[in-house]
Amino acid sequence: MVKTYNKHVPATAFGLVCSSSSNSQYDGKFAYVPALEDVLVWDIKKGIMVAMWHEISHIAEITAILQSPKKDLFAVGYADGSIRLWKSSNNSVISTFNGHKKSVTALAFDERGTRLASGSQDTDLIVWDVVAEAGLFRLRGHRDQITAIRFITHADLPSTSTASASGLLLTSSKDTFLKLWELSTQHCIQTVVAHRSEVWTVDVNPEQNLVFTGSSEGELKAWRIDHDALASGLQETESGEVSRMIHPLSSLPLASRHRVSQVAFHPSQPFLAVQSHDRSVEIFRIRSEEEVRKKQIRRKKRAKEKKLKGKSLKGQDENEIDEDGKNDEEIKLVDLFTPYLVVRASGKIRSFDFGGDVTSNRPLQIMTALASNAIEVYNIPQPTKSKDIPEAVRSFSVDLPGHRTDVRTLSLSSDDEILASASNGSLKIWNMKTNACIRTIDCGYAISSTFLPGDRHVAVGTKNGEILIYDLASSSLIETIQAHTATVWSLHVRADQQALVSGSADKDVKFWKFEHKNAAGESAQNGRILTLVHTRTLKMTDEVLAVRYSPNGKILAVSLLDSTVKVFYQDSLKFFLSLYGHKLPVLSMDISYDSKLIVTCSADKNVKIWGLDFGDCHKSMFAHDESVMQVAFEKDSHYFWTAGKDKLLKYWDGDKFEHIQNLRGHHGEIWALALSHHGKFVVTGSHDKSIRVWDKDEDDQIFLEEERERELEMIYENGIADSLNRSEAPIGSGVEGAPVDSSAQAEVTSVTKQTAETLMAGERIMEAIDLADQERVTFQAYDDDMAKLPDDSPMRLQPPPRNQLLVQLDMKPDEYVLWVIEKVHSAALHDALLVLPFGKVVSLMGYLNMWAQKIVANRVMRSALIPLRRHLRTALQRQKDILGYNLAALQYIRRRNDADHTAQFYEEEGMDEEKVRARITEGRKRKRVDIKV
Repeated sequence: MVKTYNKHVPATAFGLVCSSSSNSQYDGKFAYVPALEDVLVWDIKKGIMVAMWHEISHIAEITAILQSPKKDLFAVGYADGSIRLWKSSNNSVISTFNGHKKSVTALAFDERGTRLASGSQDTDLIVWDVVAEAGLFRLRGHRDQITAIRFITHADLPSTSTASASGLLLTSSKDTFLKLWELSTQHCIQTVVAHRSEVWTVDVNPEQNLVFTGSSEGELKAWRIDHDALASGLQETESGEVSRMIHPLSSLPLASRHRVSQVAFHPSQPFLAVQSHDRSVEIFRIRSEEEVRKKQIRRKKRAKEKKLKGKSLKGQDENEIDEDGKNDEEIKLVDLFTPYLVVRASGKIRSFDFGGDVTSNRPLQIMTALASNAIEVYNIPQPTKSKDIPEAVRSFSVDLPGHRTDVRTLSLSSDDEILASASNGSLKIWNMKTNACIRTIDCGYAISSTFLPGDRHVAVGTKNGEILIYDLASSSLIETIQAHTATVWSLHVRADQQALVSGSADKDVKFWKFEHKNAAGESAQNGRILTLVHTRTLKMTDEVLAVRYSPNGKILAVSLLDSTVKVFYQDSLKFFLSLYGHKLPVLSMDISYDSKLIVTCSADKNVKIWGLDFGDCHKSMFAHDESVMQVAFEKDSHYFWTAGKDKLLKYWDGDKFEHIQNLRGHHGEIWALALSHHGKFVVTGSHDKSIRVWDKDEDDQIFLEEERERELEMIYENGIADSLNRSEAPIGSGVEGAPVDSSAQAEVTSVTKQTAETLMAGERIMEAIDLADQERVTFQAYDDDMAKLPDDSPMRLQPPPRNQLLVQLDMKPDEYVLWVIEKVHSAALHDALLVLPFGKVVSLMGYLNMWAQKIVANRVMRSALIPLRRHLRTALQRQKDILGYNLAALQYIRRRNDADHTAQFYEEEGMDEEKVRARITEGRKRKRVDIKV
């Protein structure tokens, strides 16, 4: 009989407020922030999460978020190159766009929200039609990652049918270029070398006449958009150059010279925000020209008044003041944009966003999303005439539901109700039913932790060698024990709940017993409190990385930095076994429930299973692609779990030495692992600051062969999709998948990308065509045979049985093919049809003809189609005439240009027509001569 295993599935992920993979959006009430592969919606004022946008089985990280002008629509870009449009009213995906090969880095909607532009690490720029859910075109020209995109609309554009597809796009890239694209002709009309280093951010002011760009050198430059040049198009100036649309103005001095990572204009208020430092955002106040003029006049008056004190000719000077007041000084950029205040956050800022429109109830706000897993909102005071320096005030923050740093250790209470997680700086207690953070307590750099007997206290081992004991009821630290002089790598409570063992980098293994003592006078506790009493010490030859009691309490295993595991008798501490075989130190280990097996995991990426009777190695298995950080046996079985730096959690059978299941979900190294004491779930903590729960699905079983086949199929499908999407390498380059030289690439191409979804859709269409063709051939043969016989012939037979699928659906073969094609998502249909082989395309054409005949056979449709055909032909003929005329004109201009160049060249040498003809003839007859040295 084939052995089956219970399947584990991802249940929940918590501990995240905001991840640093993407920017965030804020509308004044709700913050829309990335949480690895999900989008979280936080009510900032209440500090609660109101929604989580999660798509099942999609684990790619979010890299860009943008709110549409239609307020309930959001475009979210992912690391796999896909873009999803989410509707915030019902938390669902309304369409998916696949076109980029690498992660999406920039998004922009046009002013009506009908078009979306996306930029990626693959250097491509794609414009999407949001209404039709299709890619319009792909623009190529940048040589590195696109960092920002902005739509520019010209107010004087005519409202014709082509105007909807017109407009301009401004893009910046790490290749130092700023490019302006015209969407009606789909090509780049100006390229500006904006900075000497990577351009990281771009923003356009609401009037769309000023552009700011920020570079990695800390330089903020301003550029002017010439709308007159945009209206007139590409024309030659008097000097013979093509007119430019973007002109440099000057640079704006900043308080710091770090990388300018974000620039943003407030949509309605005269403020500009610039982030050029890790922890602060500079706010500039934008003054009008009238304000600047008034200020210049006041400044001049004050300067003259100072001079008047030292002069006697008062009347003459007053006249000078009046004359100077009338003179117009040139207004500089620094006068228009004056530093207002600096917002200083409590951590490194990943992105910021202004909070919607300013009203009497809602002041001017700016939200900062921090890289330390927190959100902060600051109020910015409005300008006043007082000379007090304005300060930004922090009004709201969301930071309690997550750790600031990596989750380093996890431990579960004996009833699986409470989870303790610790990081550098905080210990958090979570309710496992609601996933809510119920306690947050300050602590040092936590490395190991365990619940103490009774589940009322948690012991935490720190990097500086202390063991901290916390009381959960009062959320207080009740005792600090200076247990070791170096990092406490491991803590473990003995099975009889009477003792604790600690292992440290100071080469000591220390044994502790639990005692209750009376609380001291200054303690927050009343009555008796739990404490640890040191009983004995076991000195080792090297640093101790892990300690473990056996469940029967008879032996103790100690892992050392010299890559060995030493096993001792627990009572006498007499040496019993040495487990030698790992090439690098053993980072974690566990002993099975029956105390017969010990499993060890190491930095050498291997897992070894040993017998505890003789210390023999039963099996060594290559487990992960990186160091294996944690290992633990499941309750009452020889199944065990491993977690590694390769971001994977794996499930194994320790008796048959089989790999059962891979669980993907984390986006960083997995540091911590905790198993349910009842065998119902697994909890993991990671470098990505998330805590994930993986539930055992009692109803779903795993067959190992099926699981291996499924994994191979997934690798195969992804491989096919990648090979179809791969751009052809130049001949002789020797580089697999290398792109063609950029000069040979077309500037504009169609938007296509094969994915596993489009391949499967293509396969379904092929299967439907096969089934329909077979059915039609069978019945056609029957009809042909019966047509040869008279109606009353005894040789006539019953018609052949119909295909069962068609019988159940009650469809004809052509109706079934149409039904299958209708089920393919419109955005994926084009790519799905590209998969079809030529034979299937011929069959599909036949079905298209049949569907067209059904349309024409309908009288209502016929009356509408005939005039449509006539008008379409007229319109197409008109377009053809215009194109032909333009083409002929261009060819004529080209011939004239060539002739002018030739004539000009010979005129300079002073030749007449006969000499010119002779020179041309001589050039044609000239032979190639080889010169030998």
